[in-house]
Amino acid sequence: MNSIQIKELTTETEWIEAFPIMSQLRSHLDQNTYVELVSEAADKENYKLAGLYEEDEMLAVIGFMPMITLYYGRFLWVCDLVTDQSKRSKGYGEQLLAYVEKWAKNNGFESVALSSGLQRVDAHRFYEDKMDYHKVSYVFKKNVID
Repeated sequence: MNSIQIKELTTETEWIEAFPIMSQLRSHLDQNTYVELVSEAADKENYKLAGLYEEDEMLAVIGFMPMITLYYGRFLWVCDLVTDQSKRSKGYGEQLLAYVEKWAKNNGFESVALSSGLQRVDAHRFYEDKMDYHKVSYVFKKNVID
């Protein structure tokens, strides 16, 4: 049986290793912008990035942030979750969400929340049917800088 390991990615080298997978979800980012944003978010927002490895190959990544709001209280916000396109439907996303849920419990956070684009119907089915997440709101966005 192959060995699955999930580990937090804390160095620029590790972030760059995750970029080919992350870029499948965040295709609008080039590698330099991605590294700058991960670095700033890690420094200012306590953003965390974790990779799922089978043997020594990274197959999926998840980015999340501990947050506190009046609406959710203490919770983790999943910013990014993506499995390499050639490795999907093998339970890797489920394992990464379970990792984040355990991280939340171990660190005193009450819940895990995320948003998902309206067009991502398969992802919604995964979150609701497989992972037992519930739709609780719409997310609205307005660009204020062109």
